[in-house]
Amino acid sequence: MLFLGMANAYVMRTNMSVAIVAMVNQSALEKHEVFDDECPDTDYGDQDNSDHQDGEFLWTTSMQGYILSSFFYGYVITQIPFGLLAKKYGAMRFLGWGMLINSVFAFLVPVAARQGGAPWLIVVRFIQGLGEGPIVPCTHAMLAKWIPPNERSRVGSIVYSGAQFGTVISMPLSGLLADHGWDGGWPSIFYVFGIVGTIWSIAFLLTCHEDPITHPKIAEDERKYIQQALWGKAGVNIPPIPWKSIWKSMPFYAILLAHLGQNYGYETLMTELPTYMKQVLRFSIKANGTLSSLPYLAMWIFSIGVGWVADWMLTSGRFSHTLTRKLSNSIGQYGPAIALIIASYTGCNRALTVAILTIGVGLNGGIYAGFKINHLDLTPRYAGILMAFTNCSANLAGLLAPIAAGNIIEGKPTIAQWRIVFLIAAGVYLFTATFYNLFASGSRQPWDNPDNDEPQKPASIEAPHENGHNNGYNNGTTTATLRTTTGMAEQRQ
Repeated sequence: MLFLGMANAYVMRTNMSVAIVAMVNQSALEKHEVFDDECPDTDYGDQDNSDHQDGEFLWTTSMQGYILSSFFYGYVITQIPFGLLAKKYGAMRFLGWGMLINSVFAFLVPVAARQGGAPWLIVVRFIQGLGEGPIVPCTHAMLAKWIPPNERSRVGSIVYSGAQFGTVISMPLSGLLADHGWDGGWPSIFYVFGIVGTIWSIAFLLTCHEDPITHPKIAEDERKYIQQALWGKAGVNIPPIPWKSIWKSMPFYAILLAHLGQNYGYETLMTELPTYMKQVLRFSIKANGTLSSLPYLAMWIFSIGVGWVADWMLTSGRFSHTLTRKLSNSIGQYGPAIALIIASYTGCNRALTVAILTIGVGLNGGIYAGFKINHLDLTPRYAGILMAFTNCSANLAGLLAPIAAGNIIEGKPTIAQWRIVFLIAAGVYLFTATFYNLFASGSRQPWDNPDNDEPQKPASIEAPHENGHNNGYNNGTTTATLRTTTGMAEQRQ
C-alpha cells in the first residue's frame, strides 16, 4: 500500500507537467523559444506537432512556471510539521487523509482553470501540495515501526521506487488522455488519477494500521519478532526529541548533504537535460512517451535490485550496515555524476545522450538502499522527523537547479554553456557523496538507545538485555516488562 501510495503521490505531482502542454497555446510560445544552431535539425521527436490542437489558455512561460511550482511550495512547507505531528499522533491517518485531500482536489483542477484562470489553479495545486506533504515523513515513520533492520533495504527500495513507477505510468497515460480523453482531453488526466488516488486513500485508511501493536489480525509470533527486532520499539514510551544530539550528529549531516545533492542532481538530470536535448540537439525526448519514461523505468528496476542485494549483504554477515549504505549510495550518486560529465561531452550525438540519461538515472536508484533509508538505521523512533528535515531542505535545494541553469544559459543555450550546467551538477553529486562516505553511519545512535530511557523507573532498568544490537532479542521477562511500562499488559506471554 505504501508503494502504491508513493506512486499516486508522484502521479499527482507530475501530471500537471504533461497536462499543461495541452492546456496552453503552444504555437504562440514556440515563436519565442531560443535554439542553438550547432547541431543539425532533425525530423524525429516532434512529429505530433502538426496534428496538435492548441490549448485554450494563453499563459506565458513564466506563468506556467508559477503554476507548476505552486504544488511544490505547498508540499515543502508541510514536511516538518507533519514529521512532528506523526511522532506525537501517529503517521497513518495523516498520510491517508492528506492523500485523500490531494486526490479530491484533483477534480477541481479543470474547474479552477476554466472558471478562475491561473490564480485559482495555483490555489488548487497549492492545496494539493499541502495534502501530499505527509507522504515522505509519514511513510518513513511507518517503515520505522514495521520493518526489521535486515529487511529495510529491499522494503524501503520497493516503497520509494513507487515514485518512478508512478512516473512511468503517468507520463504516457497522461499524454494519451490529453489527446483522446473526454471534456477536452486534458481534464480527464485529473479525473482519472483523482479517482485512482481517492480509491487508494480510502482503502489505505480502512485496511492499514499504525504499527504491529494496533493490528488486530497479525500473528503473535510476527508481532513479537518485529518488536524485538526493533528493540521493542512499539512497547517503549518514546521520550522527547533529542534536538541537541541530532544537531551535533555528523551521520545526520551526512544524510542531509546526500539528500541535498540528490535533489539538485536529479532535477538537473530529469529537467535540464531534456531541455538541453530540445534546445541544442533539436530533439524533444518529451514528445516520445516511451523514451521519456525509460530513465524512470531503469531507476525503478535498478533500485529494487539494489535493495535486495543490500539486504543479502547484511544477512550474509560479511558487510556492516555502514558499509552497505555507503556502497549503495556511491553507486546511486557517483553513477549519475559520471553520466552528467559524459553527457556534457557527447556533442550532437542524440542516441548517446538518451542512453546516458537512462543509465545515469537508472544508477541513481542506488540511493534507496543508501542515504534514503539510512534515517531508519540511525534512529527508528525519530526517522520520520529526520526525513522531514532532510526532505524539506533537499526540495528547496532542488529549486536551485533550474535557477542556476536558467541564469547560465539565458539567451545563449550553446553546448559550452550547457556543459557548465552539467559539470556543476556533477560536482554537487561528487562532493555530497564523498561527504556521505566520510561521515555516514549505519549504526543506531546513542541518543536513540531505549536502554537509556527513563532509567529512574525500575521497569525500564530491565531493558539492557538487548546489549545494544539492532537484531537482539529480549527474553520473555524483559519483553513483558517493557510492554507493562506502556500499558500493554495484554501482550504479556
